[in-house]
Amino acid sequence: MSLFSLIVLFCLMVPSSTNAYWPPSPGYWPSSKFKSMSFYDGYRILWGYSHQRATQNALTIWLDSTSGSGFKSVKPFRSGYFGASIKLQPGYTAGVITAFYLSNNEAHPGFHDEVDIEFLGTTFGKPYTLQTNVYIRGSGDGRIIGREMKFHLWFDPTRNFHHYAILWSPREIIFLVDDMPIRRYPRKSAATFPLRPMWVYGSIWDASSWATEDGKYKADYRYQPFVAQYTNFKAGGCSAYAPPRCRPVSASPFRSGGLTRQQYRAMSWIQRNHMVYNYCRDPKRDHSLTPECWG
Repeated sequence: MSLFSLIVLFCLMVPSSTNAYWPPSPGYWPSSKFKSMSFYDGYRILWGYSHQRATQNALTIWLDSTSGSGFKSVKPFRSGYFGASIKLQPGYTAGVITAFYLSNNEAHPGFHDEVDIEFLGTTFGKPYTLQTNVYIRGSGDGRIIGREMKFHLWFDPTRNFHHYAILWSPREIIFLVDDMPIRRYPRKSAATFPLRPMWVYGSIWDASSWATEDGKYKADYRYQPFVAQYTNFKAGGCSAYAPPRCRPVSASPFRSGGLTRQQYRAMSWIQRNHMVYNYCRDPKRDHSLTPECWG
């Protein structure tokens, strides 16, 4: 056998780095069920008006030493699918949080619910960390119980736009990246699941005290402005004003919701290969406060 034939055979036998580190297909793409919407049709700027640039279909927000910026959905929801395609800034972004999340903090200050997708800023040569989190009736007395799961993504989120979404139904919360389910948070009880209406938010802000390696690295404004780009906004579901018969959206072909076996396989692969923190496995946590970790 010639040397060329041996090289070809070797290439066929050994998977490429792209295939070896890319999640298996979930077989179902929830984002395709929703039309992209105009930013102005669904959202409004909440703060940092001088630190945003909006068009009909896209939004750019930035943080510098004077301010960050944030936006909020026009209406609240009691369930639904909420997504946006986001592109992050490369380079040194330590201490900076770029977020897309659900919350009712303004309606219930000090006692709110929240479901987060947060990008924790990073230093040169290190990957972004995507943090997912769930708060239930958080208190203002310092005992807010976070339920963090963190991931290093299988792609560079600074090179292209990727779609990040939260699917919130009465029975579960599913976090998705490019339609890949990365986390499922089930409803174990009313005490551990958000049931009150929430709005959709996005923001960029300075969280130097904790964002990067527990606050080891701070925001460095020599690298300002720190920029985040959002587009391809999607939102659908039951608004807080919808009649009780409104049917929650699903992340699967099943009318009752839930994930298919293929979606579970994709999620398991991602969690095995890309999850870097799981609050349920942290021995320093008081798991009496997170009964959903018990099994």
